[in-house]
Amino acid sequence: MKLPIYAINLDRSQSRWDDLQASAARQGLALTRVSAVDGRTVAEAERADASDAGFRRHAGRIMRPGEYGCYQSHLKALDLIVASGVPAAIIVEDDADFGPDFMARAEALLEACPQAEVIKLFNHRIRGFRKKAESRFGDQIGRCIHGPQGSAACYLVTASGAAKLARALRPMVLPFDVDLERGWKTGAATYTVHSDLISLGPLNIETEIGTREDYRQTRLPAWKRMPTHVFRAVDYARRMIYASLL
Repeated sequence: MKLPIYAINLDRSQSRWDDLQASAARQGLALTRVSAVDGRTVAEAERADASDAGFRRHAGRIMRPGEYGCYQSHLKALDLIVASGVPAAIIVEDDADFGPDFMARAEALLEACPQAEVIKLFNHRIRGFRKKAESRFGDQIGRCIHGPQGSAACYLVTASGAAKLARALRPMVLPFDVDLERGWKTGAATYTVHSDLISLGPLNIETEIGTREDYRQTRLPAWKRMPTHVFRAVDYARRMIYASLL
C-alpha cells in the first residue's frame, strides 16, 4: 500500500500546485493538499506556537513571516498525520519534483531501517555521512556528522515520529528545516538518505521565505548573537554524538 503524501501549498500558489500535481501524476501518485499557513497574514503579536525571544536566541536574527508560515504549515501537516491514524506518510513542499520509483524507494527505506521515525528524502548538502542501512534499491540511509543539511522539501514520517515532532517542535525557536533534523531534541529516530529521492522544480527559486539579503537584514548585531554561537557549538557537538549512535 502506497504511503499517503501530504503536500503543503499556499492557497494563492496555484501554479505550484498544478506543477506538483503534474509531477505526481507522472509517477502515479496521489496527493492530499495541506492548505499552508501564510505567515504574512499573521501579526507578530498573534503568532501561536512560536517564541520570538527563543528564535532570536537560537537563530541570531528576527523571525521572518515566511519562516513562521513554513513552520506552522509543517506542524499542521504533522497534526493531520497524527489524526489520520496512518502508520506512516510523506510530507512534501510544493516545489518538489518526484523522481522515478519514488514511492517504491521510500517504502524500501522503511523496510531497510524499520526503527526510523523520520527520514529526510531531500537535502541541500550531505557532509560526514554515516551509513546505517541500504535499501533493496541501493539507497543508503544514515546520519550526517556535519549540518544543518538544509531543506524540509520532502521527508517520510511514521505515526510515532509525527506525534513526537508535533510535540517537541512547539514552540518555534528555529527554522523548521533546521529543527526537523534535531533527533537528539525531538526524541524521534531521525535519519537521512545519501542521495535525494526528489529534485526541486523550476519554481523553487521563487521563495516565499526570503532571499539571502532578507536574512542579512534580520540578523542581530554581533554582540547580541553571543548566545547563538554558544547554542550552535553545543548543538553541533550533540549532532556529532547523535550521528555516531547508529
